[in-house]
Amino acid sequence: MFDPVLLRSFVAVADCGNFTRAAERLHLTQSTVSQQIRRLEEGVGCVLLDRDQRRVVATAEGERLLAYARRILALHEEATDVMANQQSDGVLRLGVPEDFAAERLMPLLSAFVVAYPRVRLEVTSGLGPELLRQYRGGEFDVLLVKQMGDSDDCLASWPEPLCWVDSRSTPSLGRDPLPLVAFPVGGLYRNEMLHHLEVGGWRWRIGYSSASLASVCSAVAAGLGISLLPVRVVQAGHVMLGPDSGLPAVQGVRLALYGRTGLGAAGQTLQRQLLALCGRNPR
Repeated sequence: MFDPVLLRSFVAVADCGNFTRAAERLHLTQSTVSQQIRRLEEGVGCVLLDRDQRRVVATAEGERLLAYARRILALHEEATDVMANQQSDGVLRLGVPEDFAAERLMPLLSAFVVAYPRVRLEVTSGLGPELLRQYRGGEFDVLLVKQMGDSDDCLASWPEPLCWVDSRSTPSLGRDPLPLVAFPVGGLYRNEMLHHLEVGGWRWRIGYSSASLASVCSAVAAGLGISLLPVRVVQAGHVMLGPDSGLPAVQGVRLALYGRTGLGAAGQTLQRQLLALCGRNPR
């Protein structure tokens, strides 16, 4: 095994042709460099440098080793750089609603990972109640979540208006039982939709269920059922159902931002960016 410290001194002396200049380049004393060269020569069992010349030059054996020494040192530097770049300033765990992540958050996250390459950002999207449960259990550092009303410990919240949505081309309203397009059990929109229909005495059935906002929107547009969705996600193939539809009025939800105390600079920056994003675009 060649000691890279000894090889570095050997290459420096060969390049400089002088122990004194080599020591200056390495920020070592001349005696230290001389000792390192002797240790290397003892290790390989031959003389590597001809010290009898006015300019120190490599012997024939030294010339052969010199090429390998340069390659070994280059690989050593490359490995050091790679491992240094893999080191992390920590993990930052972010929870976000599925529909919010798909729609508007990606440009912000893309810019964040470029600005903080040493922070390992882990983003999880999902349904609001489960995300909040995970945050309460310590599984997230920063959380954006849909919820009913405000909480005392959230950093900020914004209104998220909801509306009944039907297909423009193949309406479902008027069918009995009323077909519904819903998020999976536990989803906030699903809970609100079923609650209001039950209170209003409506007969209903689940016609389509998916955790994907894109799939839910497509199913409504295709006529598989009506759904309760944020006003901002209504598409060209949808029609919003107003009070004249007979459907019960619904209360909007809120988008809330949570963040743990004691976050580092990256975590605080992410919080500020999310505050700015939601503040510029009220829900």
